[in-house]
Amino acid sequence: MNRTTVSLIAGVAALAAVTGFASMSEPQTAGEDTAKAAAQLPVERTSLLCPAPSTSDLAETAYTSFTPVTKGTGESGKAELVAAGAQSADGTDDKDKKGENEEQDGKKDGEQGGKKEKPVLTPKEPGKPVTAKASGAESPALVGTAEGRFAPGWAVQQTTQVEAGTGRGLLGTSCSAPDTDFWFPGASTAKERTDYAHLTNPDDSAAVADIELYGKDGVLKSTVGEGIKIPPHSSESVLLSTLIDEPETNLTVHVTVRSGRVAAAVQAVDDALGGDWLAPSAGPAGSLVLPGIPKDATSVRLVAFVPGEADADLKVRLASPTGTITPAGHETLHVKAGMTAAVDLGDVTRGEAGSLLLTPTGKSTPVVAALRVVRGKGDKQETAFIPATGPVGARATAADNRAKGSTLSLVAPGRGAKVKVTASAGSDGGTAASKTYTLKAGTTQNVDLPVPAGLKGTYALTVEPLSGGPVHASRMLEAAEGGVPMFTVQTLPDDRGTVKVPDAEQDLSVLQK
Repeated sequence: MNRTTVSLIAGVAALAAVTGFASMSEPQTAGEDTAKAAAQLPVERTSLLCPAPSTSDLAETAYTSFTPVTKGTGESGKAELVAAGAQSADGTDDKDKKGENEEQDGKKDGEQGGKKEKPVLTPKEPGKPVTAKASGAESPALVGTAEGRFAPGWAVQQTTQVEAGTGRGLLGTSCSAPDTDFWFPGASTAKERTDYAHLTNPDDSAAVADIELYGKDGVLKSTVGEGIKIPPHSSESVLLSTLIDEPETNLTVHVTVRSGRVAAAVQAVDDALGGDWLAPSAGPAGSLVLPGIPKDATSVRLVAFVPGEADADLKVRLASPTGTITPAGHETLHVKAGMTAAVDLGDVTRGEAGSLLLTPTGKSTPVVAALRVVRGKGDKQETAFIPATGPVGARATAADNRAKGSTLSLVAPGRGAKVKVTASAGSDGGTAASKTYTLKAGTTQNVDLPVPAGLKGTYALTVEPLSGGPVHASRMLEAAEGGVPMFTVQTLPDDRGTVKVPDAEQDLSVLQK
């Protein structure tokens, strides 16, 4: 057997386990019984990036880190979140470089004697959340890395409360892994909106990204959004209204990375309706699920975009607690190729839990989509966003749940399903608890959550489908302030905590033939 072949197989297996993005199918061979299922192994390393939380001096931000317990991880490992820019490409602290030839009085903020800046957050053990807090407008973006037993399913929630003024609201986001392609239907450059695209680079070399904007009539030409450079271990925010000349109410933002990797999120702030983070939509697909519309939503706007060259005709349905229904007057949506379409669905849930299902009326055409959801009335309204999301898959987690104010929505868009939900131990004490739920086909349930016994602090919710069809999920976190129903919604796609690695014995036997 060629030594190079053995090394290649071992290398592919190692890369898959480290990155969590590789997946290899079992070779199709004839002959003796050599077919073995690919091993499902825990990932060994993962990265998460959190955008700078707010420009408001009144901002109060909570970070919550959680890793579910995963079999097969061993006992070693670590995880930490550090301020973006604190670590330079050569591994030395940026502040050390700036001050290495200067006389210094006292200690530098976050460092002493040339040591690396202290992490913002360091998890202690899987299965128990760890929290940290930050205040004001100067809180930076964070770069996080988890290894060993902390890597599989690592989740970090960033939740910021701004009680008044610009950016008022409860702004929440699940810190995300770096990638190279992102779609954000639901952004805006209307006069009442202030939307920023945040791009964070975790790597030792600079990243270069392009931002394209698409309105109701197609692409909005701009050269300002081309070739945006994001330095190593740094974050850049781009005000979307500076990229085009005229305001556009409903936009789709497309972020592509020419070089390197970034995490991307859009912070959307409305002068009257508060604000929240707009997370990327699931990649273009013929059918989409947008889970967890609040039952008391007073206004719901669907924004969709077709990246390809063919128009899309979509059937619009609502998965309610009793089954799927068609919103009156909004049975279908026609989306022209390369253009952003928007439709106001009003109070579509009418007091019940609901999720929006988009399916093709005929030939399937890939689309991306998101919902802008408003709760409250008059001058006490608040906004959040629900992007289309992939299924929970094997497992998904929402960190930062409180004793009050958390709502978990589960939807089975096709076949019925059985789902296990586990509430972790609390960050300051408590014992984990689990419940199992049965979802009927085509329904959404806001489930009665398990709560850790003796809960102190915050806890994480982990969702694991046990049988049946695909399940999609979201978590709403709410905190009323001065009569304003502040809230934020995070979707729960698969945590990619494990990766398929081909059985080495199988592949060697095949290659020897």
